[in-house]
Amino acid sequence: MLKKSLIALTAGLALSTAAIAQDKIDIVFIGKNTGNPYFDSLTKGFVEACQKIACNFEFVAPATAEATSQIPFIEAQIQRGVDVIAISPNSPDALNQVFDDARAKGITILTVNGDITGNESHRDATILPTDFTKVGADQVEMVGSLIDYEGEIAILSATTEAPDQNFWIEGMNEAIKDPKYAKMKLVATVYGDDQPEKSTTEMEALLSNYPDLKGVIAPTTVGVAAAAQVVQSRGVAEQVKVTGLGLPSEMRDFIKDGTVEAFQLWSPYNEGWLAAHFSVGLKNGTAKNEVGATFEVPNLGTITINEGNSINTQSSLTTFNAENIDQFDF
Repeated sequence: MLKKSLIALTAGLALSTAAIAQDKIDIVFIGKNTGNPYFDSLTKGFVEACQKIACNFEFVAPATAEATSQIPFIEAQIQRGVDVIAISPNSPDALNQVFDDARAKGITILTVNGDITGNESHRDATILPTDFTKVGADQVEMVGSLIDYEGEIAILSATTEAPDQNFWIEGMNEAIKDPKYAKMKLVATVYGDDQPEKSTTEMEALLSNYPDLKGVIAPTTVGVAAAAQVVQSRGVAEQVKVTGLGLPSEMRDFIKDGTVEAFQLWSPYNEGWLAAHFSVGLKNGTAKNEVGATFEVPNLGTITINEGNSINTQSSLTTFNAENIDQFDF
């Protein structure tokens, strides 16, 4: 009798274990492009969350950040039948149809670290690192403070289609109209396609074409590192102030040697961590994709779903400089 009970108990445990395994949801994160160190930290957030909660995770990305380069990757995940596609979109509108196809199959679409501005109805929710409406103004203020609010500035962006970059650039163009920046002039906006080589070429061209240039905003981790490298190699850090959005791990040496005085960002890790917890929460019922709803995320606390089903991991940008750069390891 005891032997039968043990057998039954063992079988029950095996069934329970199998059920738990089956309950795990499959999440794939599609980055903008490969070879971009920004996504290493974001992906780590997904990975470590899925080690603790019920999800399987995979990262994929195209080689380049062109508008349509992610479409085959989305189609492949539709064929696989994954539960959640998280994606940093390379275009605000080129992905609409394939997003609709995925959602028709019951797949949740989460845009992460950037949204499909103007086409939000084609995704379920967006997870952003901060309030994107403030990024452009914050970046203009940052470069202004570095050049004493006087002189020519330029923007070194990612691709011409990048929705997050374009949204921030709109904010920069609006912010610079403030009388506070009356002595500053935006002379050029160029695009490095989130490729180190092209970003370097574009930065070198800015220095050649605008000899009176005083500041450069590069709101892309690849671009700001490339811009800093050019300024460092040319020895013009005193004449041209580089700032933007960068990873502390990529910018630490530039801060240490004075090439860059300050730059900004947020925690990419927290985006992946939050996205994984939200995805699992939607499945098990602990989170609802409704404006005004709240849910709990370990280490981040209470998270609120804002208008447009937008979710922020932090309220404002973090500024990194010589005083605090060693406190961050991402």
